[in-house]
Amino acid sequence: MNSSPPNPQAIVRARAQAAAVLVVRGMALNLVLAVLKLTGGFFGHTYALIADGAESLLDVLSSLLVWAGFRVAARPPDADHPYGHGKAEPLAALAVAVFIFVAAGGISSRAIQLIMTPHEVPHWWTLPLLAGVVAAKVGFSRRIGVAGAKTGSTALVIEAWHHWTDAITSAAAFVGIAIAIIWHWPAADDWAALFACVVIAFNGVGIFQKALGDVMDTAVSAAFEHEVRAVALGVAGVRALDKCRVRKSGLSHLVDIHVRVDGDLTVREGHDIAHAVKDALLASVPHSISDVSVHIEPAKGKG
Repeated sequence: MNSSPPNPQAIVRARAQAAAVLVVRGMALNLVLAVLKLTGGFFGHTYALIADGAESLLDVLSSLLVWAGFRVAARPPDADHPYGHGKAEPLAALAVAVFIFVAAGGISSRAIQLIMTPHEVPHWWTLPLLAGVVAAKVGFSRRIGVAGAKTGSTALVIEAWHHWTDAITSAAAFVGIAIAIIWHWPAADDWAALFACVVIAFNGVGIFQKALGDVMDTAVSAAFEHEVRAVALGVAGVRALDKCRVRKSGLSHLVDIHVRVDGDLTVREGHDIAHAVKDALLASVPHSISDVSVHIEPAKGKG
């Protein structure tokens, strides 16, 4: 007895909901770390830690955008959006990239001012605080990165990237504060904050390009297309393939494929083969395919 193919929209919704849970947990982590960093930076006389805390607060806001993107992306197709709402996910990722650029600009401006202004040397106890922050961020970044790779979510991959850059900025602050304490050079703390801004901006460019690629329907990898073609060619009655176009839409992909079949088949037989190709592609869960458009082309002679 053949089991019915999985519901692609249900799979997308489940992935979006699971991703949204991870994003909410990331927001909670960032909120706690932001309070610790800002408190430590204020009482420990270190702008690098204050800047790091400010970035964590911005991370909370950007995560809210990602969470909202997942909520919209999980909605099923409707009359106004026949292909679904998947584009909300990369659009949210683009908004995160903008937040990153704003954060890098604001923090770097303040760091430059402090480099030219004498101030106190940071307290030593800010170093173990930062060490704990780096460990927490690296661990959570890896967790989200694995989930993003598994679901094919651009926003989750970018969220993991964001947590990773936060770990880098905290590590840079650690180095700057350590230098400031050991060599009694307060400006090292501010130089660390400035270096962190360069890292943040550099990663922001990569995030923006990846999200923009999804919005602009950049072609999927050659390996992905090859797998789609292999599944379609494995369907009984398929003689060859012409066009095969695959585009990403949020947490899933949309396929437009032209299939060649025996030209002497009846319309119903050709229709059945088209449905078989569509069902086979939708059932290939690792592909994250939510919709398939199959066009039948006649081939000369019988196979």
